[in-house]
Amino acid sequence: MAAPTHALARTSTVRFRPPRFGLSGSQLGESPGPDGDAVAVATVDAAYQAGIRFFDTSPAYGDSERRLGTALQRRPRGEFLVSTKVVGDDPAASVRASADRLGLGVDLVFAADETAYPALDELRRDGVIKAVGAVSEDWLALDRRVRDFELDCVLLTGQYSLLDRSARPLLDRCSARGVSVVVSHLLTPQALQAEKLGILARRISAVCERYGVSLPQAALAFPSRHAAVTSMLIAASTPAEIRADAALVRRPVPEKLWRDPELLGLLS
Repeated sequence: MAAPTHALARTSTVRFRPPRFGLSGSQLGESPGPDGDAVAVATVDAAYQAGIRFFDTSPAYGDSERRLGTALQRRPRGEFLVSTKVVGDDPAASVRASADRLGLGVDLVFAADETAYPALDELRRDGVIKAVGAVSEDWLALDRRVRDFELDCVLLTGQYSLLDRSARPLLDRCSARGVSVVVSHLLTPQALQAEKLGILARRISAVCERYGVSLPQAALAFPSRHAAVTSMLIAASTPAEIRADAALVRRPVPEKLWRDPELLGLLS
C-alpha cells in the first residue's frame, strides 16, 4: 500500500466525506451493567434524533461497540456511517470482531499502527469496508502517513482548536491530497467547565461574547473552517449532553466574528 510521495494523487477534492457532526463512543462503554446499557442506547438514540449520522467507536472503549450496535440496528443501515479502530496484530480479525459486536458492517476503520494499512487496503478493495484512516494524537505522525500511504481519512485527537492550531500543516497537506480530517477532543462545554481557562481562552471568549457567541459554540464551529476538516466528533455519556452539543452546532456563528481583527490577532 505504501507508495512514493510523487505517485500519490494531489487533489483539492475530498475522496471520502463523513458526515459533519459525529458522536464519539468513547464514553458509551464506561458505565457497567443494565443501567449503563440503557443510558448508552438512549444517548445514541438522542444523537440520532438530533440528526447525527456518524458514530465512532473502538474495541478499546469497553462495551461501546455492543451498545452502539444495539441502538443502531433499529435504524436504516444506509442512513449512517460507523467507524471503529484496529486493535491487535491482525487487522482483518479486529475488523470482523468489531462487526460482530456491533451487529453491523463497518464503514471506516482507523489504525494507529501503519503496519495495519496493507491489510485494511485489501479489505477496502474487497468492499468489506469503505474507507481506511489513520488515528494519532501526534499530528506529525499523521502527516507522515498522509504523505506515504493512500488514506481516505485521518482522525486527529487534539492539536487543532481555538487554543491550539499546531496541526495546521497536516490539514493543509490533507486538503492538497483529498484526505478528509475528523477532529476529536474539541473544547466542548463539558471540557471547558472541567478546565481552568487560561488567558488566551478568556480573551477569545471576550471577543466571542461581543457577537453573542459563547466560547463552546465558537470552539465547535472553528475546526470546520479549514477545508480539510469534514467532521467533528463529540463524546457524550448522556442524552442531555449530546442534545446540548447538537444544539450548539446548529446555532449559526456570525461570519463577522471570524473577521474580527482582535480575534484574528489571537489566532495568528
